[in-house]
Amino acid sequence: MPIRTSPEIARRPELLQGPMPFRLMMLMLLVLAALTATARAATLVSPGEMRAGSLLFAVDGEGRYVEAPRLGTDVNVVVSGPVARTTLTQRFANPANGWVEGVYVFPLPDGAAVDALKMIVGERIIVGSIKERQEAKRVYEEAKAAGKKAALMEQERPNMFTTSLANIGPGEAIVIQIEYQESVRQSGDEFSLRIPLVVGPRYVPAPVVQTVDLGAGGLGWGKVSDPVPDRDRLASPVLDPRQHAPINPVTISVRLQPGFPLGDVKSHHHPIKTEESANGARLITLADGAVPADRDFELTWRALAGQTPAVGLFREHVGNADYLLAYVTPPAAASAEKPLPREIVLVIDNSGSMGGDSIRQARDSLRWALGRLKPEDRFNVVRFDDTFDVLFPDTQPGDASHVATADRFVAGLEANGGTEMVPALIAALNDPRPSDLTRVRQVIFLTDGAIGNERELFAAINANKGRSRIFMVGIGSAPNTHLMTQAAEIGRGTFTHIGETGEVEARMRSLFEKLESPAVTSLAIDLPEMTADITPSPLPDLYRGEPLVIAIRADKLAGSIEVRGLAGETPWVVRLPVAGAAAGSGISKLWARRRIIDEEVAGTIGNRTQDVADKRILALALEHHLVSRLTSLVALDQTPSRPAGTHLSRAELPLNLPAGWDFDKVFGEQRSPVDDRAEGTPGLQHAALQGDGLIPASAISAAPRTAANALTGNLAGNTVAYPATATDAELRLLIGLVLLAASLLLLLARRTAGGRP
Repeated sequence: MPIRTSPEIARRPELLQGPMPFRLMMLMLLVLAALTATARAATLVSPGEMRAGSLLFAVDGEGRYVEAPRLGTDVNVVVSGPVARTTLTQRFANPANGWVEGVYVFPLPDGAAVDALKMIVGERIIVGSIKERQEAKRVYEEAKAAGKKAALMEQERPNMFTTSLANIGPGEAIVIQIEYQESVRQSGDEFSLRIPLVVGPRYVPAPVVQTVDLGAGGLGWGKVSDPVPDRDRLASPVLDPRQHAPINPVTISVRLQPGFPLGDVKSHHHPIKTEESANGARLITLADGAVPADRDFELTWRALAGQTPAVGLFREHVGNADYLLAYVTPPAAASAEKPLPREIVLVIDNSGSMGGDSIRQARDSLRWALGRLKPEDRFNVVRFDDTFDVLFPDTQPGDASHVATADRFVAGLEANGGTEMVPALIAALNDPRPSDLTRVRQVIFLTDGAIGNERELFAAINANKGRSRIFMVGIGSAPNTHLMTQAAEIGRGTFTHIGETGEVEARMRSLFEKLESPAVTSLAIDLPEMTADITPSPLPDLYRGEPLVIAIRADKLAGSIEVRGLAGETPWVVRLPVAGAAAGSGISKLWARRRIIDEEVAGTIGNRTQDVADKRILALALEHHLVSRLTSLVALDQTPSRPAGTHLSRAELPLNLPAGWDFDKVFGEQRSPVDDRAEGTPGLQHAALQGDGLIPASAISAAPRTAANALTGNLAGNTVAYPATATDAELRLLIGLVLLAASLLLLLARRTAGGRP
């Protein structure tokens, strides 16, 4: 171990003057200081000392780094009929010499009912329990402070979660298992399952509408609340793919048992291997083994020709209640009427997060839509980043001249700036003729949905939608599906995802088939022999090939379920005998999760006070053991593992940039890698989007040293002190030896002094 000499000797040579014993003692103390610095530095590394693929974070100005925690994930899915049960296994590894708290933000499907958490330490399995969010956080923090291993899972958004794992020891690996339930999506004759793998950086704009609380004292003074109070929790470190290979490897396996004869099975973004078992199930795995967590996995399947089910009914008995899950698809003949002329507003997101592949997909999709317009249609185009433009003062006929003008406008769009979505949406919903019933007004909204103020957007849709219907088109490898599905539901439309350029034509054609067909409206459900709680509430409108998926909690199973509606102006009715329902599992969880979503929306759009909505959400989540905005899962080991007095570092695990995104378009032009290496971690940005890009380093430097800027090393202008070792035993041994030598020298000095005349 090389010892770095102390610059104190050069600055203060008088320290080594005086009698020889004194000089020897001072020299020994200076060596002690050098050994202390060397022992601390010995736990750090330089880039040249590391093997390929290691991610380092700067901790001082001398080119020394610490290794980041590592994460690997296994996703195991079992599809049984209309329900998918997923086990998500996260393996946290600490390659450093210090004790670490790992924090990881990750996505789940927006309808996922998360009900189980297990922490595996060696051969011990610790099962998590559901608690109110604040109580779960308190239990976790107390366990962390006591040196106990603990895991905490919290919901940031219905499709965005955080795992915190305390007291990962030096060189130690901890396993977390999360389980959730979701329903399979159906569109026409195609069934699908989406596994989100990465959270894209979220833009959180300044508040459009601020809530004012003047208090109950009547003094006139109050406060303005932030509509996105958790904006700091939406930020995670993001790697520049030009400087770092993808991290966080993922493996996926899906056991497919749909309950009908399987035809074509397809993965849209990842190569797969398929094996067929003796019972007709198919096992799907990734052909390439582990893949980077940088884009969503999408699996679709169809029944054999002519065997696609039009209805389905499944039941489960839990506690004192019965639960039903029903799929009902309107017959194709019900949508055969000639549609009304349309007024279409096409909205395109050209903000920075749409850079790279996404803007090309969005432009191609919008230009394809322009080519589908008929002369009798009317249309307009709105584009937005942190500003917005409306192409025409009013909607124009879909003739060749106006379409050509719009096509040139769209072709010239480039991605840049922030994502101020709400003002552009309000502009698109501005309807000069709200009473015009001779046309169907439709808004097609193309975006990746990378914002954190979803609730503001939902409230704006509800307040301004009028006669308009909103069709969300998710663009890119990792769209915000929570925003897309909820916005489409509130806006009485649908959600379509386009993950790559090759999907544009097929998926836009499918969307326009829905747009050009009359919707099934005025839906109602009767259960004459049961007392039931039905979700979703209110019931949505349906479009060509879209099934109605309803979950029911009933006091008993009797009679039939009657679904009624209007397809255009034609009445449509279907009756499902409850006695024929097939046994299923997890239906109660799906019902409860969907009811929680209903309550969230009701509170957001003002159909219910937020206090009442929160009470109902909390009761549902606690009764059904589900993670929600108000509840969390926590697991803790009762045996302390971190020695008392040993420092614990917090590290937010970095995320990959979603595939196809342009790093500079999201975070702004970056400094050179040489500058980054001199002042912080190369190619790492913290995803806290604000204004027209990320909060700059200069704005962070004055802030307190939080876990966010601690992980990014000197990105915020501060160095980070990481723990020197797991324990300081070696350092204490060195100190003891030096002090022993100093004592001997001091004794020698006294004896020498005592022997003089």
